[in-house]
Amino acid sequence: MQDPEVYRRLIGKLLYLNLTRPDISYIVQQLSQFLNAPRAPHYLAATYVLRYLKGTLNYGLFYAANVDLKLSTYCDADWGNCLDSGRSLTGYCIFLGSSLISWKTKKHKAVSKSSTEAEYRSMSQTTSMSQTADEVVWIDGLLEDLWIQVPKPITLFCDNVAAQHIADNPCFHERTKHLRRKHYKLDVHYVRENVQLGFIKIAHVSSALQLADIMTKPLGADQHRFLSQKIGLVSQPCVQDWSGFSPSQS
Repeated sequence: MQDPEVYRRLIGKLLYLNLTRPDISYIVQQLSQFLNAPRAPHYLAATYVLRYLKGTLNYGLFYAANVDLKLSTYCDADWGNCLDSGRSLTGYCIFLGSSLISWKTKKHKAVSKSSTEAEYRSMSQTTSMSQTADEVVWIDGLLEDLWIQVPKPITLFCDNVAAQHIADNPCFHERTKHLRRKHYKLDVHYVRENVQLGFIKIAHVSSALQLADIMTKPLGADQHRFLSQKIGLVSQPCVQDWSGFSPSQS
């Protein structure tokens, strides 16, 4: 591009818009990787995002007045998504009742050698997005400060059966022989400890109903529209009554 600042300003605006439009989280994360030296194809992809937003100007997240005050989380990882680095992406959606209150798309700091490893890191990062602030723990503590008691355990939905077995069964080592690096071992122990303490519960969800897919991979138009509706993104939300909506409803 002749003027990279144009691209950078556009991505900055999309990052701000991502605070209310989780359906563009994946593409904004992808485009944000090229801020240093953007090329014409990157800018062209960004204009496609603008066209999509122009066609969905009246879309927004719907928050029902009467919902069950229960936390649930969906996490997913797209193994080896980045062609340049081979790193995977983590995506998560955290719901309070049927209302989406937190979401993120983040690239792993290290390469995962298997899809199980990538999924397990996604589970760990959803429970603990950084060394100083635990995402689910922080939200639970915030609600307690507001005198809102959240039922335990908090359900963590994952579509990888092997990762679920590792979290539930400390003797399941078949898929963990290659997890020798220190930070991966800490991830294993962190998730397993929270399961044993009864703070979180790992539950399996089919890939077709994995809501975090919209955060981690490109989707076809039908599936993208379906998952957008499932996470609570609706057209003219003030008009529709979605009080009975549940994100885990099939």
